Amino acid sequence: MNARSRSLTLTFHGAAGTVTGSCFRLDTPAGALLVDCGLFQGTKTVRELNYRDFPFAPADIAAVLLTHAHIDHSGLLPKLTRQGFRGPVHATAGTVDLLTYMLPDSGYIQETEVDRLNRRNRQRGRPAVEPIYTREDAERALRRLRPAAYDRWIEVLPGVRARFWQAGHILGSASVELEVAGGEGDGRPVRLLFSGDVGPGGKVFHEDAEAPERPDWLVLETTYGDRRREEVDPEERQALLGAEVRAALARGGNLLIPAFAVERTQELLYDLGRLFDRGALPAVDVFLDSPLADAVTGVFERHLDGLGGNPFARPNLHRVQSVAESQKLNTLAGGAIILAASGMCDAGRIRHHLKNNLWRPEATVLLVGYQAPGTLGRMLEQGVPRVRIHGEEIAVRATVRSLDVYSGHADRDGLLAWVAARKGVGRGLFLVHGEPGAREAIRQALLARGWDEGLIRTPELDEAVDLAGARPVAAPRAAPPRLAPEAVAADWHNAYAETLLALGQALRDAPDDAARARLLARVRGSVGV
Repeated sequence: MNARSRSLTLTFHGAAGTVTGSCFRLDTPAGALLVDCGLFQGTKTVRELNYRDFPFAPADIAAVLLTHAHIDHSGLLPKLTRQGFRGPVHATAGTVDLLTYMLPDSGYIQETEVDRLNRRNRQRGRPAVEPIYTREDAERALRRLRPAAYDRWIEVLPGVRARFWQAGHILGSASVELEVAGGEGDGRPVRLLFSGDVGPGGKVFHEDAEAPERPDWLVLETTYGDRRREEVDPEERQALLGAEVRAALARGGNLLIPAFAVERTQELLYDLGRLFDRGALPAVDVFLDSPLADAVTGVFERHLDGLGGNPFARPNLHRVQSVAESQKLNTLAGGAIILAASGMCDAGRIRHHLKNNLWRPEATVLLVGYQAPGTLGRMLEQGVPRVRIHGEEIAVRATVRSLDVYSGHADRDGLLAWVAARKGVGRGLFLVHGEPGAREAIRQALLARGWDEGLIRTPELDEAVDLAGARPVAAPRAAPPRLAPEAVAADWHNAYAETLLALGQALRDAPDDAARARLLARVRGSVGV
C-alpha cells in the first residue's frame, strides 16, 4: 500500500468542469472506492475519454457506490469490470432494478454505434475502432450489484461505512453519506456527503430530497446552478404540456419528444394520460419508441403504488419494440406523438426520427431536459439551421420548442436551499457536475450568503485533494489531467461540423459557379492545398 492510499484523498475523475462522467475516487486507509463510474457525454473531445484507460488501476478499486442509474453516473461500470474490478457495487434497490436493463442497453448502443462508424471508416480507408464495452460486458457487470436500503448503514470497507439518502432525482436516486474511521485526532470519523443529483421536489414518483446535517466534506452537483425555474404544481405542468401538444398538432405534423428513458418518459406518459382523461387533448396515437424506456416503465410499475391504477396502460399508447416497427413510423405524415431516446439526441432511435422529420415545416420537436454542450439536442436548442445526422446534412425547418418543467434537477434556488438545510460543512465544499458558469454562479451565491471562500473549491478533471486537514489542500497528482480545463469546455469537432455546414450554405448561396470556385480556392489556399 503506497503512502497516498494510507491517507484520505479525494480525486475528481469526472463531472469536473462538465456535467457528465461522474466518478470520484476516495482513497482511504482501508483501500480505494469510487462514488459513481459514469460515461462521459457531450462533445466528441469529452466523449473520447470513454475510450481511454482509466486514470487508476480498476483492480485496485475495492468497491463502488452509485448515486443513481443514469448512464453518466453508472455507464462505465462494464468497462471497469472488464478491466479487472472485482468488488461489490452498492446501490439502492431501485437503481439495481433499473441497471438490469440500462447497462445491457448501453452495451448494445456502444456496439451498434461503433458498427455504423466502422462501416464509414472502411469507406474512408480508416482503421476500425472497438466499442467501449459490449452487451456481454454489461451483463457480467450486473453480477457485482448489491442492493441497499435507504437510511441504513452498510459496511463498505473495514472502518468505512455508507448510508443512502433520498435525492429526489429519479427512481432509486440517492445522496451518499460516508464515514471513514480514524480520520480525526480525537477518534471521530470523517464524514463525507456526495449529493448525487438533487431533485427539484414535487415529483410524482418519489419523495423529496433529504440528507444529513453538517458533514465534514460536501460534494455538490451544480447542473442548474445558474438557472432559476418557475415553480409549477402538477396541474400547471400538465397545462403547459397540453398547450405545447395542441400547438404541435395544429401545425399538422408529428410531435417528436426526445426523452430520457428513466423518469422523464414515465412523467410524460403520466401527464399525457391525465390530459387525455380530462379531455384537454384528443386521444391521438402515442408511440413509445424505446425498448429501454418500455422496460424501465415496467420497473416503475413494480416499484410504485398509490397512483390510482396503472398510468401506463392506455389504448392509444403503442410500445414499439423492433427496428422494423420503428422504421414504419417514418410513414406517419402527422398527428402522432413519438417519444424516443436518447434525451439529448446523441444516440438511439430519436436520431432517425429527427432525420425523417426535421426538414418538415409542419413537424415539431419538444425538448424536455438538459442538453449537454456538443450534443445534437443542444444544437437544436440553440437554433442551428442545419445539422448532420448519420453523416447526412439535414435542414432544420421543424419548430423546435423547449419545456423546462420536467427537469430532474434542482435549480439555483433549490440547490442553495438544499445546502442551507445541511447547516454548513466542517471542512470544505466541492462544486461539481456543472458547466463553468453554473459552478461559478453557485460559488458566488454562497459567498454572498457569508460562506468562507477558503471552504469552497471548483475542482478540475483528475484533481486530487487531501482531506486530512481542516481545509481542502491539493494533493500530488498521480498523472497529468487527461484533458486541460479549456479542452473540457471547448471542442474542435463541433467547430469543424459547423464550418462544413456554413461552407455548404455559402456555396448554395453563391450567385454562380465562378463565385463558388473562388470561394473554394480561398478555403483551399487557407489550408495550404
